[in-house]
Amino acid sequence: MTLNSIGLETKKMKEIAVELNVLLANFQIYYQNLRGIHWNIKGKRFFELHPKFEELYTDANLKVDEIAERVLTLGATPLHTFEDYSKAAKVPVGKNISEDEKAVQLIVDSLSELLKIERQILGASDEASDEGTNSMMSDFITQQEKTVWMMKAWLGESV
Repeated sequence: MTLNSIGLETKKMKEIAVELNVLLANFQIYYQNLRGIHWNIKGKRFFELHPKFEELYTDANLKVDEIAERVLTLGATPLHTFEDYSKAAKVPVGKNISEDEKAVQLIVDSLSELLKIERQILGASDEASDEGTNSMMSDFITQQEKTVWMMKAWLGESV
């Protein structure tokens, strides 16, 4: 077993970095979706949703950077082209969404996909004793579960 400079098994970290790159690609799609609905939202709830979408895309942008830096920490190269992002995308792409309920549903659907990816990474990072990735995924999951609950409540639905 070969360990990298941070004391983790090199082979396992390469595998986790691949999974983190999938998450990175999907977060980039999610981020772009949020920018689009922020720009295009219309209607009576504009003043309520416009700043909320900005809050979410600002947070997503920070997470994109955290994920990319974790990939680098594990010794790999983060994906950084739209072509790569599109190939790895599991998050739905929202185009020209301006209706409030469709925009919020896009967020719920996107976060549901991100949570699946994050839980998969969480399991792998736990098995590999990769506390850095594990902690990041735990934090992301906690925040996103709360956002899903709030968005579903806004839609008048239960989780």
